[in-house]
Amino acid sequence: MDFSEFLSFLEGRQTVRKYDPEQEIAEDEVESILKAASSAPSAGNRESWDVVVVKAEDQREALAEVAYDQAHIRDAPVIFVVSANYIRSMSRYGERGILYALEDATIACTYMMLAAHALRLHTCWTGAFEDDGVREVLGLPPHLRPVALLAVGRGEIPSARTERMPIGEHVHRETW
Repeated sequence: MDFSEFLSFLEGRQTVRKYDPEQEIAEDEVESILKAASSAPSAGNRESWDVVVVKAEDQREALAEVAYDQAHIRDAPVIFVVSANYIRSMSRYGERGILYALEDATIACTYMMLAAHALRLHTCWTGAFEDDGVREVLGLPPHLRPVALLAVGRGEIPSARTERMPIGEHVHRETW
């Protein structure tokens, strides 16, 4: 793939918030997404992230409630709950490992989102949720911090693309 194909692939991904809950995601698709996550770079190769794959309707409903009643969490057939595993990273890096675990989880989730896109599935990265609520719903241990709820399914692509800021608004050279 050349750069223009790569950029086209990236620009072709859109956030989708309306899913058809009747369209299942095959287990081989779930496994492909997880395999992509495991190829993500991580600080010191600690892979300081964990994921809970949620398919059960009652679990998705409970997650939607602690995600401020966002319907796409309930309606998407699969939710990947990606968490930072502080202990795995802090065992090598001390306090700095907290940041590294957050970064590892974020990168792994990004790889999952792009893998889903490559499988022609739709996603919505959701960061608005009650951490303790997610912990309670899923029985997460205290050393995990939920970072993202990644909704995956087949849904309605929005008719309009979200405008992006010009690159110059983000980029600074040598100093601010």
